[in-house]
Amino acid sequence: MPKFTDTISIRVKAGSGGKGSVSFHREKFIPKGGPDGGDGGKGGDLYVQADIKLYNLSHLFKDRIYRADNGKQGAGNNRHGGDGADLIIKVPPGTQVVDAETGQMMADLTADASRCMVAEGGIGGKGNAFFKSSTNQTPRFSQPGMPGQERRITLDLKLIADIGLVGLPNAGKSTILSRITNARPKIADYPFTTLIPNLGVIRRESGSAYRVADIPGIIEGAHRGQGLGLSFLQHIERVKALLFVLDVTLDDLDYNLKLLRSELDTYSGDLTSKPYYIILNKIDLIDKSVLPEKINGLHDARVLPLSALTGENMDRLPEILDSLMELKRA
Repeated sequence: MPKFTDTISIRVKAGSGGKGSVSFHREKFIPKGGPDGGDGGKGGDLYVQADIKLYNLSHLFKDRIYRADNGKQGAGNNRHGGDGADLIIKVPPGTQVVDAETGQMMADLTADASRCMVAEGGIGGKGNAFFKSSTNQTPRFSQPGMPGQERRITLDLKLIADIGLVGLPNAGKSTILSRITNARPKIADYPFTTLIPNLGVIRRESGSAYRVADIPGIIEGAHRGQGLGLSFLQHIERVKALLFVLDVTLDDLDYNLKLLRSELDTYSGDLTSKPYYIILNKIDLIDKSVLPEKINGLHDARVLPLSALTGENMDRLPEILDSLMELKRA
C-alpha cells in the first residue's frame, strides 16, 4: 500500500537561551579591569510552515524530537552570544496544527508559506557586566539561559481542492481524474484501487486552474469506519463542489446516489450543501437505448453521461466544472 500520512503527533522543542559569561577586563597596565561578561544568545524558535510542494506528512517521524538550535554562550569583552537558528517544519497546505495536550487549535495553514510558531526559544542569560552597580563593582555570577518551550503537537492534514470526486468503489473516479488533470493515479478493474487520496490540477485556456481530489471509494457505513472511506472523508471537507461518480451499469443508481449523500451528510452536513454534478460513467458498457431511463431515474437535471475510458462526452466536463466554480463564487 502506498505510504500516505495525513495525521501525526510529534514533539517539538525550541532552543534554550545561551548562558551569560563571567569575565573581567584584562589589559596591560590596567590590573583591575571591570566585569565585561556578555549576555547569552536567544534560543531558536520553532515554526510549522505550509509548503505547496508537499502533498502529505510522510516525511515526518513521530518518534523524533524536532529541536531548534540553542543560543550561544556570552563571552568576555562584552561579546554577546549568537542566537540559535530557528527550525521550520514544512507541511502541506491544509494542515491543522493542534496542541496535543490541550486539544487547542493553534493554526490552520491553508495558504502556501503561511506559518505559526509552535515553540518559542528561551532568552539568553545576562553576563556579569549587566550586574555591575555602585554597590557591587565585581559581580562574579551570571544567569543561565532560559529553557525553550517544549510541547507535543498533532498535525492533521485536510487536502485543499476545488472539486471532490465521490463514488462507490470501482466507479471510475481515478480514470476521470487522469483524463482531466495531470494526475496519474493507479487504475485497475477491482474495488479499492484508490488506496490514498489523489490530487490533480485542471488548467483552463482562460488561465484559471482547479485542483481536483479523488478519495477512496465510499461504501455504506463509511462514516463509522467501514471500508476506507472514514480515513479520507476529511479530505473533501474543504472542496468547493462535488462530482458524484456513478457506474451506469449498476441497477439502482438512485439508491447508490442516496447512499453516497447519506454517508457524506452523516460525516458532515456541510458536504451535501455544496454545488454538485452527477457523472454517469461507463456508458460504453451499456445499450444507449436504456440511458434515458437511467438518467430519469435520478430525478435530477444535473447529470452528465460519459465514458472516461473511451473519452465520449469528456469534452463537456471542463465546462461543467467552470459552472460549479461560478456557482460557488456566486
